[in-house]
Amino acid sequence: MFEKKNMATVYTATAMLLVAIAIAAISGRSYLEMRSPAAGVDRVVPHEGFVKKQLSDYFEGIRGTPADTDVYIQEGTEAGGTLLVLGGTHANEPAGVTAAVVMLERAAVSRGRLIIVPYANMMGRSHTFPQDAHPQTFGFTTQGGNRREFRYGSRTTNPVYEWPNPDIYIHPASGQTMAGMERSNLNRAHPGVADGGITEQLAYGFMQLILAEEVDLAIDLHEASPEYPVVEAMVAHENAMELAAMVAMELEFEGIPIRLEPSPKNLRGLNHREWGDNADVLAMLLETSNPSAGRFRGRTDEALILTGADKAYEKSAGLNRLYVDYENGDEPIAERTARHVTTVKLLADNLEYVREGKGLVIEGLPGFQELSDQGVGFYLSE
Repeated sequence: MFEKKNMATVYTATAMLLVAIAIAAISGRSYLEMRSPAAGVDRVVPHEGFVKKQLSDYFEGIRGTPADTDVYIQEGTEAGGTLLVLGGTHANEPAGVTAAVVMLERAAVSRGRLIIVPYANMMGRSHTFPQDAHPQTFGFTTQGGNRREFRYGSRTTNPVYEWPNPDIYIHPASGQTMAGMERSNLNRAHPGVADGGITEQLAYGFMQLILAEEVDLAIDLHEASPEYPVVEAMVAHENAMELAAMVAMELEFEGIPIRLEPSPKNLRGLNHREWGDNADVLAMLLETSNPSAGRFRGRTDEALILTGADKAYEKSAGLNRLYVDYENGDEPIAERTARHVTTVKLLADNLEYVREGKGLVIEGLPGFQELSDQGVGFYLSE
């Protein structure tokens, strides 16, 4: 009897071990696939006139590393200002990426220059946060019926590329202390360090791009949780506040509510703070509302990413716990993308009023209502 019980225990333990190994193998394969996505995922089709470069063209130190990323530049026939647009600083904020891609595939510049980096932190696109249950990809159907897929990544650099994080991160330029995981957060690493960690090197590359290209206006596209106070907002360096205020009034006039927030001087590493302090550039960050990244959310799947519809958030809205309207019970990605594209277009249109001779004329971009109604896929190339 004793031997039979022991054998039963051995069989059970062996079976559980084999199941655990199988789960680990499946999970490991899925994790590795994020680093080498299927053909076509994250592919872009730049509009005619864009010239492709690499961020390593501005900082050789990241050439051949996973930090390097594509930079697209289009120059108009008439001289003017230079606009830099970043998507994907945080890879779990998808409307920032989709807005950058729509602009890359639709913009036609006749005056000035437009620089777009659709995937600012490629290392954040190669993993998702553990236990957050985010899908690895999401996608859209184009006018021709084709599916365009994009990765849904993480807020921070993949630990495969930057590990371990310290208990406390000390921001190199200021000495300010932060939580250790912020060492892997691109939007806490600016203005960067040439010989620092790989995320700091990536930030340094963007600083060199801004200086080398003499960027006049730099905009980083983000999303925030509906329960976060700084949402549906423009966060502007004090040097850019006049331009931001002008555009905020235009957006409100067009029925697009937006908060105007000053870049905090006591929180370092943020791009709008460090870019504005270290270069002659009007720097700002845009935030839309993203329920798929919030803490109140329920089931996390592609539908939540695309529609923003969530019963838990609908309940939270009824309890006045959100900083967005959410009156229709959703926050569709088409509307969030449209908010970004419209705001960038208005900022470009008004740059001439604060920097004489630095005007920008960008055509071909869909309007807010057009993009909201037609959807993102309608404006993506085949």
